[in-house]
Amino acid sequence: TTDETQARQMAARLECGGVFINGYCASDARVAFGGVKKSGFGRELSHFGLHEFCNIQTVWKDRI
Repeated sequence: TTDETQARQMAARLECGGVFINGYCASDARVAFGGVKKSGFGRELSHFGLHEFCNIQTVWKDRI
């Protein structure tokens, strides 16, 4: 498309991990890659991928 506004609106409505408009790019470690929703596939690459290897833990303790 030549209509950038239309392209961005369409991309915003899609529920997917990546959208290419009028082309594609080569792999780039700064760009997250992976599944969405309940696909069972996590994220790879970028800082988003690092979070896939983290488990959040909350520790509570009484006041001393």
